[in-house]
Amino acid sequence: MSDTRERLLDAAETLYAARGVDAVSLREILQEAGARNATAVQYHFGDRAGILRAIFARHAPEVEARRHALLDAYEDGEQGVRPLAAALVRPMAARLADASGRSYLQIWADVLNRPDPLVPLAVLDDPRDSLCRWRTLVEPLLEEDAARLHRRFTAILYAAIELARRARSGPRTDDRLFTSYLIDVVAAILGAPVSPETRRLADERDAARR
Repeated sequence: MSDTRERLLDAAETLYAARGVDAVSLREILQEAGARNATAVQYHFGDRAGILRAIFARHAPEVEARRHALLDAYEDGEQGVRPLAAALVRPMAARLADASGRSYLQIWADVLNRPDPLVPLAVLDDPRDSLCRWRTLVEPLLEEDAARLHRRFTAILYAAIELARRARSGPRTDDRLFTSYLIDVVAAILGAPVSPETRRLADERDAARR
């Protein structure tokens, strides 16, 4: 992998985390990286979405390995909502340990927390991806109404936003309490009952869509 490509990725991570993806131009990434060729970003990544995919790919191997290991443990007998909440949170929380990981967490939350994601979230439907596997294992534990109201995505989004908030305030010497409490809250989100009022309103919405 070329030094220029790595410097561009480092610059993009730093700028996107500090200012948000929408506020950073490709020209600024070039300047931050000290790249002399004005077309370097296009050559290596194509466009902004290509840069984001490369940033996520940089961190994916560690996150994927950690989550698959936790899901293996779950399938081997560690049942319940909290172990699955932990499988969602812990692999991402491990990225709090270094500056690049903290930038990644902030960028991931930025991309996820918008009506039209900048990078298609096709991983959610890829059976090889740990998040797709996680969603499949969580589904039987959810109330039917919770599933139709996208409770799993709510948990994913909440975890991403909280991890990004923690990343912005870091580095910290110890993230264990934060991580454990975030797992508790994600488990509560997944297991929370759907109220009669919410169920009625969801029925009305679905009837209006028919």
